[in-house]
Amino acid sequence: MTDPQASLRLTAPAAARNAAPILDVLRTALPARGTVLEIASGTGQHAVHFAAALPDIDWQPSDADPRARASIDAWRAHAGLANLCAPLDLDVRSEPWPIEAVDAIVCINMIHIAPWEAAIALMKGAGARIASGGVLVLYGPYRRDGAHTAPSNEAFDADLRARDPAWGVRDLEAVDALARAEGFVCEAVVPMPANNFTVVFRKEKLAASAQQASTER
Repeated sequence: MTDPQASLRLTAPAAARNAAPILDVLRTALPARGTVLEIASGTGQHAVHFAAALPDIDWQPSDADPRARASIDAWRAHAGLANLCAPLDLDVRSEPWPIEAVDAIVCINMIHIAPWEAAIALMKGAGARIASGGVLVLYGPYRRDGAHTAPSNEAFDADLRARDPAWGVRDLEAVDALARAEGFVCEAVVPMPANNFTVVFRKEKLAASAQQASTER
């Protein structure tokens, strides 16, 4: 029988290639259970892969693009996973987000294909919705110490900026500064295939004295 939604299921070769290496990091970085919000889920391939591998987590995909959300919905119907939620219409730059609190956020290959304002908004949104001890996981190419980590990344950066001057491979130090401003600390920078990195930020836990002082105000 022909699947009527098959034509809606978009595929990206990179998503198929990097899903397993990213999952290896997520297994150790994410909480054992809870709700994980995926920002800019794209085709939905990652959402299906991660939700299938992490059945105790409620995986919440999202995307600002209607075509992407249709693809996510089609992949969700195809996979039939009870812990994979319907995709949210979410643009990090538009507050309020359609979700108030989560245990973790995962964002793959977004901040270099978006204006810098999107990275700022992502951090502010994550800081407001992730409690202390929760994690924010980013994946993609980064410059480190002011330099590209591979010639291919330098060429990719030039191509991105030619397509849109507001896009480009970001400096990891600048991204880390945004995260710190929202109460996160960089817990791990994991080298990945194709000269990418998975970066794990954890929301700092307030010291007991600071929590008490805040309560007494």
